[in-house]
Amino acid sequence: MMRGTRKIGHRGLALGTMLLLVTPLQAEWKLPDSFQVHGFASQAFILTTDNNFFGNSKDNGTFDFRELGINASWRILPRLQFAAQGVARWAGENDEGDPRLDYGLVDYTVFSDPKNTWGIRLGRVINPIGFYNDTRDVAFTRPSIFLPQSIYFDRTRDLALSADGGQIYGERRTDIGDFFLQFNIAKPRLGSREELALLGHDFLGGFEGDTSVFGRLFYEKDGGSIRLGFSSLWADFDFDSGLPPNKLSSGSIEFSPLIFSGQYNGEKLSLTSEVALRRFDYAGFGPNLPDKDFTGLSWYVQAAYRFLPKWEAVVRFDSLCVELGDCDGEEYAAQSGRSGHQRFAHRRFADDWMVGLRWDVTPSVMLRAEFHHIKGTAWITLEDNPDINALEEEWNMFSVLVSFRF
Repeated sequence: MMRGTRKIGHRGLALGTMLLLVTPLQAEWKLPDSFQVHGFASQAFILTTDNNFFGNSKDNGTFDFRELGINASWRILPRLQFAAQGVARWAGENDEGDPRLDYGLVDYTVFSDPKNTWGIRLGRVINPIGFYNDTRDVAFTRPSIFLPQSIYFDRTRDLALSADGGQIYGERRTDIGDFFLQFNIAKPRLGSREELALLGHDFLGGFEGDTSVFGRLFYEKDGGSIRLGFSSLWADFDFDSGLPPNKLSSGSIEFSPLIFSGQYNGEKLSLTSEVALRRFDYAGFGPNLPDKDFTGLSWYVQAAYRFLPKWEAVVRFDSLCVELGDCDGEEYAAQSGRSGHQRFAHRRFADDWMVGLRWDVTPSVMLRAEFHHIKGTAWITLEDNPDINALEEEWNMFSVLVSFRF
């Protein structure tokens, strides 16, 4: 008995010692209350007529559109916070799931009182563009499965979303409403997707963004019942050609859009509209891509109605004109393309009628369904439609999406 008791005592002593060692370790590694982690996952099904969108969506449809993301923030001091988000995204041939850092920044509040807040963010910062760019990958924050493509192009998503540099931000709370200002100086992110969208081909050579400026001023009244905004940016992209000068020279593209935003949010009804004037200036590429500057027009009007606590209906008209003065694309089609390739008028415009339905099954699970009738192919990706001759001017798209967040 004594021997057995002694054994149990040794084991109890060893167990007690382990608990004493583990307990402070657990306390040491406990996450602070100011550390937050959130994530999201979305899966869609897309079925189209005639043209592909985000995969081989014609005929039998595709499940090639999904999004996975996780973000974290940690306020280590009252004025100092770190935040980051990583995403893997699949969107047909345009995006094949490569993980990327959407944003990763340090945020320091320089000054704050009941009426003013001023601060600075450094790192990979979100570009302040319109209403929806800040959280465009989180399906719960979008007004529909796909954002209005005339302004929020998915084919150049990384370029629009964030850039490497810094941001100065400020808030001013007044008796007539609240004002929000953001100003970025940063270097845009570019890759083969952006080169294909801006140059029409993935050429031999390097495509990089120069230091650019972004700015947004918003006004909100009564906690967001009325929202008015203006966004703008000036971006410069340089192409270092690896081809002979008689084929394509090194050149540059300047992009300087102006975006005007307005929104009304009632108890059940929300009305939103945004208008963008999109100016491009191509220079230095040689005779196969002559110097040219032009301005395009993008706009949409949208209504969302919450007819039940968990149900919302949305309708939208979205219009894109690549070049003012040639919104029907006839002049573009009359020109000879590069190397004699045919040009199609419908590549210069897109008008999209959309109706959709949202069901918030739980606070963490959402279902959407929507139908689009589209005339024009200006925002269709060439990756999913390599045979431009097979594109049709009028086409339809049906999609459903399930999304989860935590």
